[in-house]
Amino acid sequence: MVSRLDLRVLALLMLSSGLWVHCDIPSSLCGAYMVGDVNIAILSSIHSKVINLHKRTRPQPFVCTDFDLIPFLQSLGAIYTIEEINNSSLLPGIKLGYEVCDSCASPTKALHCVEHLLAVNGSLPALSDYSDFRAPVKVLLGERYSELSIAIAKLLSLYLFPQVSTSSSAPVLSDKLRYPSFMRVIPSDIYQAQALVKLMTHFSWNWVGVVYGDDDYGRAAYQSFVQQSAGTICVDFEKMVTHYLDHVDVEKYIKEAAKSIRESRAKVVLLILKPQLVEKLFKEMIQTNTSRVWIASDAWALYRPLTKMTDINKVGKIFGFSFTMGNIPGFTDYLRNLRPTPGARNDFIEEYKQLRLNCSLWPRDCSTDDVLHAVDLREAYMERLAIYAIAHGLRTLLDCNHTACSGDNNFPPWKLLESMHSVNFTLDGTRYFFDENGDFVDGYDLIMWQEKDDQRIIEIVGKFLLKKGDVEILSEYQSINESLPLARCSDPCGPGTAKNQSKIPCCYNCVDCAEGKYTDGYDFPECLKCPEGKWSTLRASECEYFQEIYLVWDGSYPIALLVATAIGLILVFTSFIIFSVHRNTTVIRKADNTMSCFMFLGLTVSFASVIMFIGRPNEHQCRAQQVLYGLGFTLCISCILVKAYRTFLAFLAFDPDKQHQLKKLYKPVINLVLLTGAQGIILLFWMTLGKSPGPDIKWPETGLKKYVVCDEGSIIGFVVMHGYIALLAFICFFLAFKGRKVPHDFNETGVIIFSILIHLFVWLCFIPIYIERNKTEQRHIVQASAILASNYGIIFCHFIPKCYIVLWELSENSRASIMGRLARRIKEDTATANITVLHEAGRTTPGITSPGAAPSVNEISVISKDAFISNKTEDFFNMDRGGTDPPVSRHLPLTQRHTTR
Repeated sequence: MVSRLDLRVLALLMLSSGLWVHCDIPSSLCGAYMVGDVNIAILSSIHSKVINLHKRTRPQPFVCTDFDLIPFLQSLGAIYTIEEINNSSLLPGIKLGYEVCDSCASPTKALHCVEHLLAVNGSLPALSDYSDFRAPVKVLLGERYSELSIAIAKLLSLYLFPQVSTSSSAPVLSDKLRYPSFMRVIPSDIYQAQALVKLMTHFSWNWVGVVYGDDDYGRAAYQSFVQQSAGTICVDFEKMVTHYLDHVDVEKYIKEAAKSIRESRAKVVLLILKPQLVEKLFKEMIQTNTSRVWIASDAWALYRPLTKMTDINKVGKIFGFSFTMGNIPGFTDYLRNLRPTPGARNDFIEEYKQLRLNCSLWPRDCSTDDVLHAVDLREAYMERLAIYAIAHGLRTLLDCNHTACSGDNNFPPWKLLESMHSVNFTLDGTRYFFDENGDFVDGYDLIMWQEKDDQRIIEIVGKFLLKKGDVEILSEYQSINESLPLARCSDPCGPGTAKNQSKIPCCYNCVDCAEGKYTDGYDFPECLKCPEGKWSTLRASECEYFQEIYLVWDGSYPIALLVATAIGLILVFTSFIIFSVHRNTTVIRKADNTMSCFMFLGLTVSFASVIMFIGRPNEHQCRAQQVLYGLGFTLCISCILVKAYRTFLAFLAFDPDKQHQLKKLYKPVINLVLLTGAQGIILLFWMTLGKSPGPDIKWPETGLKKYVVCDEGSIIGFVVMHGYIALLAFICFFLAFKGRKVPHDFNETGVIIFSILIHLFVWLCFIPIYIERNKTEQRHIVQASAILASNYGIIFCHFIPKCYIVLWELSENSRASIMGRLARRIKEDTATANITVLHEAGRTTPGITSPGAAPSVNEISVISKDAFISNKTEDFFNMDRGGTDPPVSRHLPLTQRHTTR
């Protein structure tokens, strides 16, 4: 133990400077040294505890215990690098010396070391101006812990004495106003906090616990983490543990922290503690069989003794960040033959060998008590960096070349500080320099403690480079994410959803993205709006181009429309052929073959309009839809109107003068031209003056479908066209209804009424459906179906029955047969009428009039009515044959006409 060593006195003259390097106090202040032209002070906590520090009431010497292999290894790395530079041409003619002081992880002890290292002739001078203050050592390497570095940096700032640390990462040390002489070869903990947040974000962890030490480093690191993780990572619990290992309540703090960990829902715990405190905490976790994912701060991420703890594999996954590590060439051989360099002294080596001999360093496994196996040798690489940074600053300050250094080696320390700020050198293939805060800004290695048998091995599984600002997992370790638990307050919001934030930043509900918005990843704060020309459905993970919907030729509806149109055209052409072949039969002549031919033409054009509804609409196609239907069906309805008017004239009641006047309007061809021409004028005005039909994109503001439809253009033109057809149909219905009580064989009013009713019913249904389907492709189907229904109504009412009579009842399709049936019907109607008239005249029984008796006035009326109907029947045929005016008898008085017959 250091405490049992005797006092040693060393008086060596420094040939180059004329100053004395002295160790005239206990070896805890001067445990290793070597005289050089320029001496480097090495402050290292080779012992990790001061005995009974909390009971110290007198400023007596410190008694240190608990030999720590890591600081010991780091001090050896610095010594080895100094000797390596001395054997190189980096500082020709200049020998570097060193003096190692053990601060025992105590800020007070560290200040004691600094006082000793800077003392001139055994004491620190009190001057008003330290510009020419020349201490025995020119630069200080250390300390490991931020709390100690902060303490000594405050003192060294008075002299602007350069201090270079290899592991003190507290952010406050970057403040050059408070610590102008502090420098470090690692990044600030601000970046470590960024790395920790990025690591948690990479693995989708946002609900964690934190346990940190009650010292400057622990508090600063925790505050940096909280600041960097604000709004991204939430801390479920935070516990503070005393930093001093010999604190009376240290076990109490550890148990409280362990209880918080067990009771928390957080599956990830960040530990910003000394490695010795982590070991105590892990023992508690193992005893209660508690497993978590642990994230190590740089203070214990590489602490090799923990990897060999009993049941270490029970605690769970362990990740951490370490400063960039590397291998020191030849360092392993140096450790195998560990001994002080000739001319140097190192009491720590002797103590290490004695402790190893007694198996006191690592009593659980004496076979690995060797520093080569118990500690990761890469942890000493930062000392190599720091010594080379100092050497390059000296090379510039001393104006060295390849053969000699011409500068004065007894310089004030502040000059070296100034020189070091500008160093820029390459070591082992990597370029290094200090930023404006005196920090290196390279990055971190992401490490993972992999299980191997009943121990752990530390492997580098990724990087965090400050320039990129993100964690990168090495390719061979990409699968580690699959074995990690979720550590979230809420389940992730997947693609197509966004977070509905609660009062706690990391806790939220997931809401679906509305139409027109999307998310293509996890945990988006809000849904993204689709770019122009694209759209999305509810809960979409991407936006898509709109799908144009129209009646394609190979669709089911268009095929059905085409089949129906084809059948209709076949029926029209078949009926036309039958009417042409049998045009001289009574039934065909009665149907007016000329008007029927015009009806066939109109139906053909109307059927052709249905075809215009299929395919992607264009301007000409949209116009053709309405024009073909408007003209074709108007022509057809006009023919029916002419027929209805003819029947109305032929069977007009007992008003010959009115009949004669109305007959002047009966000009079939002219009527057709005028009636159809009026529709043509309507369409002409619609297509030229108003907004004509054209293709339009109808989007119901939902879904990914946009309907390419023909917009009717001017709604007035659309309504007037259909209204005109409806007016003609209504007139047809009125005329046919007025002439409905006529002999069956000469009566077409029934089919006219029925066909017009079909048309009116179809189009009355069409209006609300068409309006409702205004924004979909179904509007085309609706209108086309209405056209087909109207056309089929006319075909099956006007043509199919007559074709049937002509083809299968030809024997009954003659004038004689028709007249015979008419005569029988007149006779039956006359008998019925006589009974009725006689009854009205007061006769008690029919038939009391004796044969040959003169008829009464009522009887004459009945007989005259019968004769009148007979005359009208003959007139029907005359008009059907295109005859001239009716016979003269038609214009005689009723009794006279009856006598003539």
